[in-house]
Amino acid sequence: MTTVTAKAPKAIAAETRLLAAMAYGEASTADDADEIYALASVLKRQRDARGYATMAAFAAGEPSFSFVVGDGNKRYQKFKKASDADVRADAGMNTAIAAAENALANGPDKSNGAWFWDGADIKSNYKKHFKVRQGIRFTEVAHNIYDINESSKLVIKYKITKKKVNGKVLEHKEELYRYDHVYESTAAYGGTIFWQQAPDYLKFTRAKEYK
Repeated sequence: MTTVTAKAPKAIAAETRLLAAMAYGEASTADDADEIYALASVLKRQRDARGYATMAAFAAGEPSFSFVVGDGNKRYQKFKKASDADVRADAGMNTAIAAAENALANGPDKSNGAWFWDGADIKSNYKKHFKVRQGIRFTEVAHNIYDINESSKLVIKYKITKKKVNGKVLEHKEELYRYDHVYESTAAYGGTIFWQQAPDYLKFTRAKEYK
């Protein structure tokens, strides 16, 4: 009789583990798979757009993008302290590993091209929230999981030319462009709303879509 020895599970790669820990930490306690997958995709896309080769370099170089790395986030800390076996045994953390592997392989993107996200603070801090003050739009009613109002901030850019006529200086004011919001929703799962910047804002201001 031949005895078959079970192979030990493959160790989780450091890059996968860190991305998974960040996505897990940023996600709500619902452990919604779509939410975690979407967060992992956004984080990886931001890493690439900002020119970092690894998640560790990204986390160190952009500490304000994902605060869970340094603010004592309990879910992030739980993941970081867990052994590979503990991670595999926990449904939420194991989902985060799958989400990280998907993102690193440029797999399906549940965020639908998002570059940013927000949790419950967009409702609790609505009046002072940065995105709200810049203007937000929900592209689908289902994205408004916190039942908040859309907001506007009208920006109009003019070109002013001056011409002297009969000894008088006359001004001509020509509108070049306008936009009234910066952020548009792309998806929402669990406790997270995902965003990208509005096409008109990007076109007229030539802003970078990831900043």
